[in-house]
Amino acid sequence: MANHKSSIKRARQTVVRTERNRADKTRIKNLRKKTLDAVAAGDKDAATTASSEFSSAVDKAAKRHMIHSKKAANLKSKTAKAIAGIS
Repeated sequence: MANHKSSIKRARQTVVRTERNRADKTRIKNLRKKTLDAVAAGDKDAATTASSEFSSAVDKAAKRHMIHSKKAANLKSKTAKAIAGIS
């Protein structure tokens, strides 16, 4: 356990940030599933709206260094490719 005042504060901050990051990462995963489910259903309108919401969330996570910027680009690219495959 932390003994110094500063290390106690750092431990507190770590707990808060970990919870926040976990919630945001879960939100990203759920938005991706929502987008891919719409693609699987063949609903292009729903897929594009879900994709824009997903892309926004991924960009925010990459901006805050929650995920790597190239991972964000790969995720957005894969969903865009899936949406383009809907005929």
